[in-house]
Amino acid sequence: MSDYHSSTKAMRPVLVKLGCSLVLGVATVLALPVVSTAVQPLVGELSVGIAHAADRSEKPKRSTRRTPAIRAKIYEKLNEAQMAADEKKYSQAINLLNELRDKEGRNSLNSYELANLYNMYAFIYFTQEKYNLALDAYRNVVKQPDIPEAMELNTKYTIAQLYFVKEDYRNGVNTLLEWFKAKQEMQEDPGAGAYALLSQGYYQLKDLDKALKYIEVAINDYTSRGKVPKEQWWGLQRYLYYEKNDIKRVTAILEETLKHYQKKAYWLQLSAMYNELKMESKSTAAMETAYTEGVLDNDKELINMAYLFLSQEVPYKAAKVLDKGIKKGDIPATSKNLELLGNAWRQAQELKRAIPEMEKAAAKSDKGELWSRLGNIYLDNDEFDKAEKAIENAFKKGDLKRPDTAYLVLGMARFNLQEYEGAKKAFKEAAKSEKSKDYAKQWMQFMEKELERQEALKDG
Repeated sequence: MSDYHSSTKAMRPVLVKLGCSLVLGVATVLALPVVSTAVQPLVGELSVGIAHAADRSEKPKRSTRRTPAIRAKIYEKLNEAQMAADEKKYSQAINLLNELRDKEGRNSLNSYELANLYNMYAFIYFTQEKYNLALDAYRNVVKQPDIPEAMELNTKYTIAQLYFVKEDYRNGVNTLLEWFKAKQEMQEDPGAGAYALLSQGYYQLKDLDKALKYIEVAINDYTSRGKVPKEQWWGLQRYLYYEKNDIKRVTAILEETLKHYQKKAYWLQLSAMYNELKMESKSTAAMETAYTEGVLDNDKELINMAYLFLSQEVPYKAAKVLDKGIKKGDIPATSKNLELLGNAWRQAQELKRAIPEMEKAAAKSDKGELWSRLGNIYLDNDEFDKAEKAIENAFKKGDLKRPDTAYLVLGMARFNLQEYEGAKKAFKEAAKSEKSKDYAKQWMQFMEKELERQEALKDG
């Protein structure tokens, strides 16, 4: 098994970390006019767009709430606080709200005025990342009777988001379910983002089946309308199928993701998944695409690419990857990497390219093994003098894995140099090993016959 194939096993946990992690970021706060009847202080990726619902079906008529109006003097005070908050004068804004609350008194403010007062408190606290105070203020918003339904629903959704920010996922999910129920009663489309948020909540609660159910609702909602699902939605879906060990589904999701989000992590994961499915050619193709796109940018990835080519018996491509990487400095020119390059060129029948790399590799090594391999390459290239010197150097450095094969190479090199006594000594040393005994004896017999033939020619 190649180093690359071994490395893909270690990539399984990496799949969870790369591209599949879930980030529940704090949503952006927008300061809307406090007189708006559709207050939506939290927007962004987690917010829910419901405008398209009207296009799908005609909403049934429902009773409307009689919402009291905001009096002009109250509006002016709220607007003054809003302006202070916009200028990041938060203490001043809070003091203005406190003054309004204390001067007018809670009992003298109508429900809609109180709702907007608390909404402004919540906005300021959230901006200051005082989430507990913001949460209390938002709860007070929805406690008020006869406020616009849109304001109540948007605030409940905001409360759910705040629970998520505070990592209180149980309350976040429960609040979100209440919001879904209200949306259902109003026959309004919750929107894909809400389903994705609910899925993330269930994921955090370790209810992976429900998490998968709702993230697929979100993804299908987008795809059915010709929209590209958000990258993190596919990441969550991919992770959940990975937890179920459904590698085929993970692979299909990665293929779809890469059509829209070209990232290195996804190519690496796709290659690893193909490898787990025993689809080696596709695994290689995925990595090669990543390489061609220039997203492989560190030595380990490039070396893995080379190993993958070698495992698919495409040594020339492996050598090209290594050669380019070493020349650019992306791959360190270590003895091991130079040896790998030399072996790749050798397997590609490019001995003239293999030899210089193996020479550099051997020169950087303090062990004899590389010199032994270099001697073998010299022998294959009919450079017998260099082969002899390389093997002699190998024995000087020592630490050979197979000294018997080194003696065989030394014997063959000396035979071709017509150093017959030296060759005989080398073959005798090789014959001491059970693994090389028969081959060494064959060479000695051949050498004796060759010497006899040469003597016969002299006598003739």
